[in-house]
Amino acid sequence: MTLRDSRSFLATLIGDGRSLILLTAIALAFAGGGAVFLSVTGHFLPHDVEFLGMQPITLCGLNQCRIVHFMIHDRASFGGVLLAISVLYTWLAMFPLREGESWAWWTLVLTNATGFGSFLTYLGYGYLDSWHAWSTLLLFPVTVAGLCLTRHLCIRPLTWEPSWRPANWLSRSTLGWLIWLAWGGGMVAAGATIMIVGMTEVFVPSDLEFIGYTVEQLNAINPRLVPLIAHDRAGFGGGVFTTGLLILCLVWKAPPSRHLWQALVIAGGIGFALALGVHYPIGYLDAEHLVPAWTGALALGIGAWLSWPRMR
Repeated sequence: MTLRDSRSFLATLIGDGRSLILLTAIALAFAGGGAVFLSVTGHFLPHDVEFLGMQPITLCGLNQCRIVHFMIHDRASFGGVLLAISVLYTWLAMFPLREGESWAWWTLVLTNATGFGSFLTYLGYGYLDSWHAWSTLLLFPVTVAGLCLTRHLCIRPLTWEPSWRPANWLSRSTLGWLIWLAWGGGMVAAGATIMIVGMTEVFVPSDLEFIGYTVEQLNAINPRLVPLIAHDRAGFGGGVFTTGLLILCLVWKAPPSRHLWQALVIAGGIGFALALGVHYPIGYLDAEHLVPAWTGALALGIGAWLSWPRMR
């Protein structure tokens, strides 16, 4: 007599809930890849065109296309941030969450709260991005369901002590760990700053110098242009802030391992490659503007080199 499998199809598909966390990571990767593709091709999303009432080619006719180039630079950087978060969420689901680490689950809760919460920055600049709103509404229940279902995996108690217990604070590996903590903290500070600027001033002086227009002149070109740019800036800031929190939590709590090192290097490498790389083709080379990003990239590289002996 043959016994039939009585398991539910959906229950089997979802499993312990980590598949929903991975689905969130895939959705973020798709969104990040889309942002990078649109930046490379110089296209706007249909709802952006509808909101502005202008095509990118029209804006490109102004001051050597610098308004469009500035928007591309924000969107490519945002795409890199989403790809970095996707990598780190995948690592959390595949390794510490599977092993029952409570800190991994709380890291997901914290960073999803800041990531989804950053959508509300639109209240500061007045542009409700309908596509962004719908994608957030569709992804939010998937993420919440994944967090609810994976809660039972947390079999190890949550503590605040770091997993890295250095015997010598001046050792090579410990210095690498401290530099990576500084990298995460710097990204949290940078993300908070970008969000606040995006909701208030929108531009820093070097931005307006590159674009070649004042805020008043931009408003004269199109009164909806600055709110659209502010939306990009604040969203990017929220992504940087969330990525910084992820890095801090992972470096502080995750035991040294080859796969952790790889995840941090891949995520950071993607993020900085796009954030820095987009500036050179468009000619936005202001030193003061680029120094924070290059400092973060150097912290990633030096921290990776110093911590590798212990991480491997």
